[in-house]
Amino acid sequence: MPGRISTYQREQMSYQAKRTQRGQGMTEYVIIVALVAIGAIAVYQLFGDTVRNQTAAIAQELAGTNGTGARNSAQTAANAAATDAGTNHNLSNYTNNVGRGSAGDGGGGGGGGN
Repeated sequence: MPGRISTYQREQMSYQAKRTQRGQGMTEYVIIVALVAIGAIAVYQLFGDTVRNQTAAIAQELAGTNGTGARNSAQTAANAAATDAGTNHNLSNYTNNVGRGSAGDGGGGGGGGN
């Protein structure tokens, strides 16, 4: 009979469906990981100077030296990041965004400082 499906064909179809679902799950996982990575890069770009300066202040204090300068630099970088976060960046002011990174990060990804 042409309308009947054999047990072997049924098992093959079930196997194919499971493989498709597994591939779909992996694709979704990769997309989520990529979005998390992009978010982490954006946060680090925004607050990177603050984190570096706070880490430097902690290291100086642990070494027994005065970490006030690094702590003050961290506060300045945090204030600059907060101001930058409140600024609306879009395509209408795109050319003003070029090189808006801090002085220590190479100008926002174009290369080295000097």
